[in-house]
Amino acid sequence: MTKRGPYRKGEAKRLEILQVALQIFAEEGYRGTSLRKVAARCGLSLPGIMHYFESKEDLLIQVLRMRDDVERERRAEYRGLEDALATLGEGMRTPGLVELFVSMAATAGDASHPAHDFFPSRYATLREAVTRRVQEAMDAGRITSAVPADRVAVLLLAVADGIQLQWLSDRSIDMREPMADVLGLLRPSPGEHVDT
Repeated sequence: MTKRGPYRKGEAKRLEILQVALQIFAEEGYRGTSLRKVAARCGLSLPGIMHYFESKEDLLIQVLRMRDDVERERRAEYRGLEDALATLGEGMRTPGLVELFVSMAATAGDASHPAHDFFPSRYATLREAVTRRVQEAMDAGRITSAVPADRVAVLLLAVADGIQLQWLSDRSIDMREPMADVLGLLRPSPGEHVDT
């Protein structure tokens, strides 16, 4: 059944708010962005924008979810692990979203924080997807490791997150290089036989 009336308009407005917030955070950063600016661009007051979200933190979590959805769609288009992990460098074009992600991740360890449930769920989904890509690359002989695919996935995600954190304090770091280096370490040596 198609949603109509106020509910559908409310969902459309909520989506508009998220898209505007995603764009503003990407352009201006987490610390430099005021929710008043997001509200103004959406033609709402600050209380009006908060009508669509439980709290400011809820809005920020939803922005991160939207960012993940966009990235997941983009990664689905890539053929292999190497291509999918190359999207890490996209963060260099959206420093505000990297800053938002790192800030929210740092505070989500507190069980009372609204982002507390978001990150374990996010990582479970990512680990599953990366494990699948790693196993495919292992089966095809493109990478080799004495470490099982699920543990390689954890390591790759740790490198990705760690590089983002370092990049926030030193923008000269190319986020793509460390991931390429790790994948290089996992490639079979010339003449090495890989069991498939």
